Amino acid sequence: MISFEAGIVLGFILLALIVATILIYVKFPTQELKDRINSWWIIIGFFVVGAMLHTTMAMFFFGFLSYLALKEYFTLIPSRQTDRRVMFYAYLSIIPQYYFAGIGWYGMFIIWIPVFLFLLLPFKQVLIGETKGFLENTSRVQWGLMMFVFGLSHLAYMITLKPVYGNTVGGTELVLYLVLLTELNDILQYIWGKAIGKRKIIPKVSPNKTVEGFLGAFVSITLLAVLCSFLTPFTWTEAIIAGMIISGAGFVGDVVISMVKRDIGVKDSGSMLPGHGGILDRVDSLIYTTPLFFHYVYYLYY
Repeated sequence: MISFEAGIVLGFILLALIVATILIYVKFPTQELKDRINSWWIIIGFFVVGAMLHTTMAMFFFGFLSYLALKEYFTLIPSRQTDRRVMFYAYLSIIPQYYFAGIGWYGMFIIWIPVFLFLLLPFKQVLIGETKGFLENTSRVQWGLMMFVFGLSHLAYMITLKPVYGNTVGGTELVLYLVLLTELNDILQYIWGKAIGKRKIIPKVSPNKTVEGFLGAFVSITLLAVLCSFLTPFTWTEAIIAGMIISGAGFVGDVVISMVKRDIGVKDSGSMLPGHGGILDRVDSLIYTTPLFFHYVYYLYY
């Protein structure tokens, strides 16, 4: 559970965000931005609830998120009946991955998908006996597992981290810190881009992304990372680096999923959240920020 002191300060931050939301509605009265803000609050609420749950329930909570993301990804990519047999085992792999996270078995958590599943899933394809499209299907399934199960499962493992070096903050606060900054990074890129954006940064992949939007969010998130560092054991220097990691990785995750959607030929991965499409459109940044932030924290303190 989140510490009392951190909860009080977090409450003030949420109040400030509510005021900022109202001001944004007045300053940028576009339906697209309103939809984004509404979806942003839904997502923040979703992760706050997940972070507050008992560890066992949190594993089910985030495991289900991985399942939804992987399922949405599999429905988008071309597949045959024989390919779906391999996908079935990919779904099953979610259970042990989150079990290892829940019990804090770092050794198995870190190798279950990148090593065991990486080696075993191609063999399952061999047993099926379909040679055509072997490399293509195997790579698609394994990429999905790495992104939407392995990457996101670091959120679950992070919740199990205990306070260190006399700090009162632990995994719950770290998850809230990461999710808050990751989602704010997305909103701030959009706002800065709309306000002063002129130069396209990757026009062929994401035409709405601008250099000014990226840099504005990068500086803003770095500052916010320091302001919100009470949720972490970070020094100011460590918080600055964390903010830079989150903002940079969030941008990369966003454009990578945009590239995937363009390759498949869809604009949004789904329509679950207004202004944001489906699950993949919302976890695109988190699949990059989560593992990088987790290992940054783990290297420094664990």
